[in-house]
Amino acid sequence: MDFDRELIAGRWMRRYKRFLLDVELDGGGVVTAHCANPGSMMGCGAPGARVMVSHRPSPHRRLEYSLELVRAGRVWVGVNTALTNRIAAEAMEAGLVPRLRGFRTMRREVTYGNSRFDFLLEDPSRGRMWVEVKNVTLAERGAAQFPDAVTERGARHVRELAHAVSRGSRAAVLFIVQRSDVSWFEPASRIDPVFAAALAEARRAGVMVEACACTVSPRRIRCVRRLPVRGL
Repeated sequence: MDFDRELIAGRWMRRYKRFLLDVELDGGGVVTAHCANPGSMMGCGAPGARVMVSHRPSPHRRLEYSLELVRAGRVWVGVNTALTNRIAAEAMEAGLVPRLRGFRTMRREVTYGNSRFDFLLEDPSRGRMWVEVKNVTLAERGAAQFPDAVTERGARHVRELAHAVSRGSRAAVLFIVQRSDVSWFEPASRIDPVFAAALAEARRAGVMVEACACTVSPRRIRCVRRLPVRGL
């Protein structure tokens, strides 16, 4: 996924009301950017951190700036969750995840039970594959981890995927890790043991668990490699 415009550099000043971030721009001035990430952004966001924002002035937008990237040590981390499904679709279309390739059609935002899954892959010879995508920004000691805050919604999603499998469909959770300094993926059980247990139970029920790491730069974000999944 290529950014459609040049990003603007700045420095993280203050995050508040979860979705608002004050940024001091390198070129001068302070702006308030929309932060689409609903998580804690633990380990990749703090006052003083280098950030990149996009500028999209429009009469239909309350905030002209959006937070896109945060610098964490040696790497950029993609934190705009509004882009995650686009990155995931490109990865699946490129065949990066073997178990999710070869389907004839890809539908987005399809309702199943009480959930709306990100993708439904379909093929006459292969049947249906429900795919739920999760954005990952947290990393510790080489491990990409999810979630970075308690997510009741995430636990419900993986339980619904397990139910889909019990009804004869196939299903997968695809974790998109928007940073490159990781070697494997694991659930963050210390942060949300309920989600970790639900994910492990879903995997035992037949839900596929996949993770991909991205290279992230101010020009593009691209999934480049599958990650081993541990801790389930």
